[in-house]
Amino acid sequence: MQDFLLTDKTILITGASSGIGKAAAILASQMGAHVIIHGRDLDKLQNTFSQLVPSNKHQIIQADLSKPEVLMDFVKQCPSVDGVVHCAGIVKPVPAKFIQPKHIEEMFSINFNAVVLINSYLLQQKKINNEASIVLISTISTQHSYFGGALYISSKGALEAYSRSLGLEVVSKKIRVNTLSPAMVRTEIYENTLKSTLNEEHAQKYASTYPLGIGEPTDIANSIVFLLSNASKWITGTVIKMDGGLTLGYQKIES
Repeated sequence: MQDFLLTDKTILITGASSGIGKAAAILASQMGAHVIIHGRDLDKLQNTFSQLVPSNKHQIIQADLSKPEVLMDFVKQCPSVDGVVHCAGIVKPVPAKFIQPKHIEEMFSINFNAVVLINSYLLQQKKINNEASIVLISTISTQHSYFGGALYISSKGALEAYSRSLGLEVVSKKIRVNTLSPAMVRTEIYENTLKSTLNEEHAQKYASTYPLGIGEPTDIANSIVFLLSNASKWITGTVIKMDGGLTLGYQKIES
């Protein structure tokens, strides 16, 4: 059972002010990790921090990772880490017909560029320890598109391809790189999407397509912590689908 713990591991988690990142930070601290949490909203970060298992080695770093000029300073504030979890990201539907350069820059700057550059700077400064674990968050939509998702899906598809190449380049140091590919998870993004695009009837109909139900942030956090732990030491270069059975082709039969 010790292999499933994160005792005295130092874990950097971006996007930890809400949703999956917040859940991962809290769970990682419960499993014994020292957690460096990142976000743009200091009040939300402090709320996450207050829910961590107390440790004098936890740390808050506030930064806007969409701005390339802040990324090096962000990494300089980080100690050496045993794990990195990239949860920061945005979702903004833009129909392909209306995509402009500003939309591409906005989406890729945080969903792809920041991930690549943070990893690069951490490696350059030798701040990712041997036998560490890097976890990226993609989306099931890379395999199952939706209207208006061209840019978001492309940014995550690029992330999946990048993760396999990165995994190859760091495996000699026994650093693992894996990606989780979740379907819809009950986060602020999910709630805001429902309010803006679906009425209650359509929301219930959509939820019924998930035989195991819509995911919760803790469902993804559990897998993140597993991938950070020594229990997953033989897993690297994978993209793990987490979709509550959505892609099984399940259809609810009314009685």
